[in-house]
Amino acid sequence: MTTLQDLNSCDRAAFVATLRGIYEHSPWIAEGAAVLRPFDSPVALKQGLQAVVTLASKDQQLALLRAHPELAGKAAIAGELTAESTGEQAASGLNRCSAEEYATLHELNAAYKDKFGFPFILAVKGPLGAGLTRSAIIETFARRLKNQPADELAECLRQVHRIAEIRLNELLKVQHMFGPQVMEWAEQLGAISDSVDHLTCAYMTPAHQRTAAQLRDWMIESGMDVHIDAVGNVVGRYAAAQPDAKTLITGSHYDTVRNGGKYDGRLGILLPITLVAHLKERGERLPFHLEVIGFAEEEGVRFRSTFLGSSAITGRFNPILLEQQDAEGVTMREALVSAGHDPAAIAGIARDPAMLLGFVEVHIEQGPVLLERGLPVGVVTAIAGSSRYLVELGGVASHAGTTPMGMRRDAAAAAAEIVLLVEARCSGRGSLVGTVGQLEVPSGSVNVIPGQCRLSLDIRAADDAVRLEAVDDILAGISAICARRGIDEKLWKLVEADAAPCAPRLMDRLGKAIEDSGLPRYDLLSGAGHDAMEMASITEVAMLFTRCGNGGISHNPLETMTADDAEIAGQVLLIFLRGLDVAAA
Repeated sequence: MTTLQDLNSCDRAAFVATLRGIYEHSPWIAEGAAVLRPFDSPVALKQGLQAVVTLASKDQQLALLRAHPELAGKAAIAGELTAESTGEQAASGLNRCSAEEYATLHELNAAYKDKFGFPFILAVKGPLGAGLTRSAIIETFARRLKNQPADELAECLRQVHRIAEIRLNELLKVQHMFGPQVMEWAEQLGAISDSVDHLTCAYMTPAHQRTAAQLRDWMIESGMDVHIDAVGNVVGRYAAAQPDAKTLITGSHYDTVRNGGKYDGRLGILLPITLVAHLKERGERLPFHLEVIGFAEEEGVRFRSTFLGSSAITGRFNPILLEQQDAEGVTMREALVSAGHDPAAIAGIARDPAMLLGFVEVHIEQGPVLLERGLPVGVVTAIAGSSRYLVELGGVASHAGTTPMGMRRDAAAAAAEIVLLVEARCSGRGSLVGTVGQLEVPSGSVNVIPGQCRLSLDIRAADDAVRLEAVDDILAGISAICARRGIDEKLWKLVEADAAPCAPRLMDRLGKAIEDSGLPRYDLLSGAGHDAMEMASITEVAMLFTRCGNGGISHNPLETMTADDAEIAGQVLLIFLRGLDVAAA
């Protein structure tokens, strides 16, 4: 068996020869990485090899891609693939394609090569390393064929690195302790849904209650004391040896958006459960109580109110929300009672801030920053504040053919100008971003000038002053546009949430844990809201982001990550927990 020590101590020729099958027909990558030895961990070795490719010329990168065979192509049929490629394609059944599947792949291969000039590359062993289905491969092939050339070049290089990662794991017989279990559990939870067609888990539905029960069972099996509280949070407690010790809380939410992904929120619950099981198996106790909380609701899907689970923990749950109704007219109070909960007990859930060490949340990034930098994890610096508005514009609906252009009061044209105003005001301003995510022309007709238009505004930034200044400018700009065009405007504020900076003490501890894992520390902002925003009202918070695949897509069935990245996040969190300075809190 080859070990990392063998690779670090052998001569350059032996190093290159041992790694000859990791990157397809490209020994120059191992040659470039040889001078970077010694590597402290397999993760560091993977990063070193990846760095050689990243720093290579575009011609070298294209040569690397062109060294790969087509999926189920002529070389595969003729048995001319490398042993590694043969095994990988066989693991996904590409050697057993039907005549129709071969024909489809042949057409896709030809169209892809004609568009991009290199073969389609996909780590067909998938996120778990067990192999994708042929239908999943064909769907991915067809989807990526629509990409722009620069984006697809970057994606193919990422897939090459994933293939190399899987091959290195096999070469070094890498054993994962946490990642595969997290991925398996995520698949099981992903099968529990309000819909038969996709994953939706809305607050207090039958699927939501089943999910909570499953999390409770896994927490119990891991060695925690567990209860489901009055708001539906699943709370597992791994006690310290000293009863009077303080508590560190970790966790995330288990509800989902409609037609969502399997890892948003749930990664941050499942990962610490596996860590507790590991600690319990070793008979190891931490110098603090560790609470893992599966927050019952963060997305606001059913009752249009977010952070229900974490706001109960912070003591900021608004009881007025109990009378909110869902689309069927069911109140939140009725839904809780029907599920066996006592709404009157929610106020008693609140934690005493004096007894808390902090809150740390592990979450997929839901964006492409880590992905584009080839990094599996990163330290969150702050969660952006958010201002959201609904704007209604009133013009005059009139005949599209008989009303001169200069005499129109077109609500949609005003809306279009507002969209461009938001884009211009928020571009090139650091963390500031602005989005018009909803745009509607009620009762619009092809031959009628729009008399009404509704649109949303979502303005976010890590710095509240920057965000609020942008909001003021945009609202003033909307008024000016409407005055010039003769449009009436109405405005409703939907959300005003301050930015939540992460605690430097906890950030540095996470950063040190990442470096101890053989990776460089990388800091980034969270543009999305998280339960950590709410928890910041009672204790210091930190967040660890994990790389999100498929271009960083989230809130979508295409949301994905790998067992290797989950493993790294687990190792980082474990180092963080073991090294947390209780005295400094």
